[in-house]
Amino acid sequence: MPDRALFLDRDGVINVDKRYVARREDFEWMPGIFAFARTVRDLDAKLVVVTNQSGIARGYYTEETFQALTAWMQARFAAEGVPLARVYHCPFLTGPDGHDHPMRKPNPGMLLQARDELGLDMAASAIIGDKWADMDAGRAAGAGAAAILGPHARERRCDPAYADVTRLVDLAEAEIWARRVFL
Repeated sequence: MPDRALFLDRDGVINVDKRYVARREDFEWMPGIFAFARTVRDLDAKLVVVTNQSGIARGYYTEETFQALTAWMQARFAAEGVPLARVYHCPFLTGPDGHDHPMRKPNPGMLLQARDELGLDMAASAIIGDKWADMDAGRAAGAGAAAILGPHARERRCDPAYADVTRLVDLAEAEIWARRVFL
């Protein structure tokens, strides 16, 4: 039987989005992230991070810098009793054809790679992000539920194409949402 996952964007969900965060001293945990992660773990869903990291392509930081910060972040999740199943990232802005790279959200590449590598049931999985590109990637990958967190949740309020996206103020609300999605 395939597993299910909650796909988490990094900047804006796991840490406060300060644009191009690449150093520990700039990394500020979102309030409630570990309680939220424990709720998801208790609901028997894997935690999978999917994050665009165009700061690498822009030359703001290196792949090695990103990997070091990611290892530190993963260690902290593990220390909190909620290890991440995997972290996927897209360091590119464009693909070989000059358009958005297929791994870069809003494209579903990272989620589909996770599906294949981790044996995930996408219809039983969900995504939470802070931008509409996260919602688009989840939809394109076949995620069964999607929630947008923070200030962008108020955008596209009247767009019927996004009527199924849950809008959340904070991670405390996200815990309630996760219980509904994964029970």
